[in-house]
Formats: sequence, C-alpha cells, structure tokens
Amino acid sequence: QVQLAESGGGLVQAGGSLRLSCAASRSTSNRYSMGWFRQAPGKEREFVAAIGRISSITAYADSLKGRFAISRDNAKNTVYLDMTSLKSEDTAVYYCAASATSLSAPVTRTNDYYYWGQGTQVTVSS
Repeated sequence: QVQLAESGGGLVQAGGSLRLSCAASRSTSNRYSMGWFRQAPGKEREFVAAIGRISSITAYADSLKGRFAISRDNAKNTVYLDMTSLKSEDTAVYYCAASATSLSAPVTRTNDYYYWGQGTQVTVSS
C-alpha cells in the first residue's frame, strides 16, 4: 500500500509558476509509475503528466507540453510537477497517483492508477 500527500498548491497570478510535490509513504522507484491529474469544477478528472518507473521516461497531456514538467527524486520518495506560464484554465485540484506496473512506459490512463492523494488546490488569477 502507498499513501500519497500533495503539497505546494496555492494562489498564483497568470504567467507565474508553481512546484507541486507528492510525498509517498514508501519507496516507489522501479515499481510504480507516478502521475499527476487535475480536476476543475464541473469537469472530469484529466491526465496531466506521468513518469515511468524508470524515471527518464515521461508523458504529458498534449496541451501542457512545454509548460509542465514532471520529475521524481527516488531518494526522497517524492514526485514533482513544475508548472510555468500558468493560465486561468490551469485552475483545478491537482492529484498525485501511483500505479504499480511492470512496464517501463509511464501510465497515462486514470483507471490504471490505484493509489491517490487527497489533492492540492491550484488557483490562477487573471
């Protein structure tokens, strides 16, 4: 079992940056793909970014490529999401998730993630 805790959300002006962190209760390296998802009010949860259990392999939602970057520090059992050039439409609750997998490729489907954090609110003011 893996417990996840997100942090780093907050209020930021459009054009600004934020770094979200996701701390896992146990080591996730070499076994879990880690992902970030977001859910805006009235919308379904959507994929943001994922990093494979081999950390050099990443995947992003097409609309977010170039602005968001996912990384992991296996020594700290932590995954990060660096968000730049933030827009009002990035406002959402951001969730971290873990998916046990034997594949090297990052897992991108919401339903393939079993462990989820409680989420952290990101609000971008225009």
